[in-house]
Formats: sequence, structure tokens, C-alpha cells
Amino acid sequence: MKVTEHIREANGKTLFSLEIIPPLKGQHIGELIGAIEPLMEFKPPFIDVTYHREELIEKRHPNGLIEKVPVRRRPGTVGICARLMERFKVDAVPHVICGGFTKDETEDFLYDLHYLGIDNVLILRGDPEKSAGVFRSKEGGHRYASELVAQVADMNRGRLLHEETEASPTNFCMGVAGYPEKHFEAPNLGNDLKYLKEKVDLGAEYIVTQMFFDNQKYFDFVNRCREAGINVPIIPGLKPLSTKKQLSVLPRIFHLDMPEELVKAVEACATDKDVKQVGIEWAIQQCKELQQFGAPVLHFYTMARSENVQTIARAIF
Repeated sequence: MKVTEHIREANGKTLFSLEIIPPLKGQHIGELIGAIEPLMEFKPPFIDVTYHREELIEKRHPNGLIEKVPVRRRPGTVGICARLMERFKVDAVPHVICGGFTKDETEDFLYDLHYLGIDNVLILRGDPEKSAGVFRSKEGGHRYASELVAQVADMNRGRLLHEETEASPTNFCMGVAGYPEKHFEAPNLGNDLKYLKEKVDLGAEYIVTQMFFDNQKYFDFVNRCREAGINVPIIPGLKPLSTKKQLSVLPRIFHLDMPEELVKAVEACATDKDVKQVGIEWAIQQCKELQQFGAPVLHFYTMARSENVQTIARAIF
């Protein structure tokens, strides 16, 4: 079932969803399943599973030479999606990224998802290689998420890259990312919204936002999207704070602002246990306001932890 269908069938009720990250290669999936299980009482209709491009690591040989070897540290997105669908009877939403894929590899990956009965994908450009600093597409790959949206839209119409005859069409519901505080590479929010609208015009059916801690950022973003003619559901992404270190880590990685009131409350905490409680209380208030605003879904970036999200959800749902 498509994300947009879940939202329509909710008839204005705010839904609960979450995003998880595959375990590091070599780790057992049991810990991840154990983290998800307590959250199933809130009946998430769908669960997002992130995808990670390969990284280049240096391998030193006995003769002293150093070789750069491509390694995928968190494989398993497709397998995890299949496991979630079978175990929890929910819809899985795999992330599909530009970075590290050719267009042909993307087509094959999407057909793997199609054959599994996966109806939804979240389309992202993806992060640059850690050693590069700036995003570079793989030769024969996509540079922008809009190009990837266009490829999936073509597949939904039965058009493949090299086949001369029409193929059986896929039926993916496409989500894309939105940035209430603008993408860090965009010169301004207006420019960012222009490219977001381009993705919607190409076929994206819903938007999931980057995390934020000031609800006004989301309210203003939604209003500006509507003024720009972007009328698809806009799902707020949420992440409760749990450590004092996140005050510096999250703004640096995700290019976001922290409200002064939240920063002061966290800085006053003696332990991370106290920070976790502050994060829970802040997130509960965020959720209540977002519900009142009419947010279609509250989407939690849980990664592999569920205790604080469970506490928040129990106060909301």
C-alpha cells in the first residue's frame, strides 16, 4: 500500500512512522528487530530503511603499498525491507540514492524492490563520499535527485533505459526530501523550493522533511510550499535529543538551528540521562503542536534506538 494511500485512509488522523538504519556489516539483525518491536504498538503503517553508498578505505599490503578498497559498511536494505514486511506486516520504504549507482544499476535495484511487492521509495541524492567532501555521481549515474525521480517515473510508465518495447510498468509511490531550513548547498530557500517543486512536478507524491527542533520552521516551510504550488503531503521528520554532544554534532552534520530555549535546557543538564528527559519533553510538545497543525504523519528518525521514541509516542498516540 502506498504512503499516500495510508495518509488518505487516516482521514486527517496523524499517523506514526519511523526510519531505521541497517546494522553494520557483520552485526546480527536481531538487535534492530528488537528495537523496532516495542514501537509496533503504535501501528506504524510504514517504516523507512536507509541506504548507504560504498566508502573507500585504505588497505595496507605487506609490501607497504596502500590500496584504496571500496567497502559498503551498511548493506542489507533490500533484505531488511523484506524482513520487516514479513515480520511486522508493514510497508517498507527503502531509500534509493544517486551516489554510487549507475542508471542501469538503479533500474535493476528498483526491479528487485518491485518483485518484492514494495510500493514506496524515498528518493535522495545521497551524501558525498567521505573522502571527497563534495558530491560526485558515479560515471553513468545521476547527479541530482530530480533525475532519479524522472527515471522512476519512466519505469512507472513502462519505459526502461535500453528496451525498445514497453515493459510492464512499476507502481512506485515516490517520496523526496524537504528542508525547512533549506538544503545547505542551496543559496536560499526560494531556490531550494524551486528544485523541490521540480521533483514534485516530475512525479514525487510526498515529502519527508529533514529533522528540525523549532516547529515554526516546519509551519513556515509548509506555507511556502503551498504558495509555490507544492500540494503533496509534507511529513515532518523528528529526532529527540538524547546526549549533550548532539548540540554540536547535529547542527554540523544536518545544518540546522537549535532553539535557544532547548540549548539552555540541555546545557543545564548534569548527565545524558537528564538530557534524554529534556529531549523527550521537547519532542512531546513538538508532536502535540504538529498534530494541531494537521501534520499527516510524525516520522521519527530512530536509527536503532526506541526507548525515548516509545515514551514520546505513548504520550501522543
